[in-house]
Amino acid sequence: MNSYERMINLFEGKPLDRLPAQPICMTFAARLAGVKYYDYVTDYRVLVDAQLKTYEEFGFDIVTLCSDPCREAVDCGAEVRWFEDQPPAHDPNNPPLKDKNRLLTLKQPDPLSGGQMHDRVKGAELFREKVGGEIPILGWIEGPMAEGADLRGFDIMTDIVDDPKFVIDLFEFITEMEINFAQAQIDAGVDIIGIGDAAASLVGPDMYREYILPYEKRMIDAIHEMGCRVRLHVCGNIDHLLQDVGGLDVDMFDIDFLTNLRLTRETLGSDVAILGNIEPVKYFLESTAEDVYNGLSECHKIVGDRYVVGPGCEVPPKSKYENVRAIMEYAKATVG
Repeated sequence: MNSYERMINLFEGKPLDRLPAQPICMTFAARLAGVKYYDYVTDYRVLVDAQLKTYEEFGFDIVTLCSDPCREAVDCGAEVRWFEDQPPAHDPNNPPLKDKNRLLTLKQPDPLSGGQMHDRVKGAELFREKVGGEIPILGWIEGPMAEGADLRGFDIMTDIVDDPKFVIDLFEFITEMEINFAQAQIDAGVDIIGIGDAAASLVGPDMYREYILPYEKRMIDAIHEMGCRVRLHVCGNIDHLLQDVGGLDVDMFDIDFLTNLRLTRETLGSDVAILGNIEPVKYFLESTAEDVYNGLSECHKIVGDRYVVGPGCEVPPKSKYENVRAIMEYAKATVG
């Protein structure tokens, strides 16, 4: 059973030869490959090569196009801060929609127009050429609240209260953009679309239910209609959102260490794949490989069936190799 077949069987509840291991390796992959992160996020060939080298070293059941949260915003005209060896960052003092009226004239970016979105699409094409049907290819888009924060800045938090009409208009724009971006990646060959919506963890359940959940659901439903699986990634503590999140019908959840894993499984039910939720910094920088192995074992016991081996958030760039290797050692020691 290869990694792609293992993923399909996991989602369909069919027998597995072992548990799949699908940690998110971005800065860690670049460091392993000996490349600067600026090159990793701006040249799909560098990213693909680094991901494949990480696969060769560890044998994980995933290659990922996820690298940074700036691609859509850059193609919308955002000014970002580029760094030689860390992810790019948005300028919080000068977001593209600092003036809300700019939304009226903001045009939908074309994900095939040669920008940062297109770079990711080209990465999907290259992955398909090299490992399609063998290793699952993970594409990525931003969720409504995350991209809203990218385009509007910190003010999105007060806009939800003070100007909900603007937020709705913004989320409509974002949802159309992200669905188009997902379609381009799916056409290029990805097997799963990850949706990152960390900023959603910062709002209460009532606001989440009214303003964010409907747009997340539209993205998810559209991706499913395209014939692709969906992996939802929300950093932070989402205990207060689990009841609503459970209705999104995603195929897989990445659960951060701040969220109660037992509550997650109890709330979401047994039909959803769950990855997580050991703490990345603690386990990969400050602990032993045995600690990682045992931590994953505890998570597996809590989650039960359809457990995906890995931390709930990114593997840190300076992680100990033996600790990262423990992810795969645990996966290989289990039967799904």
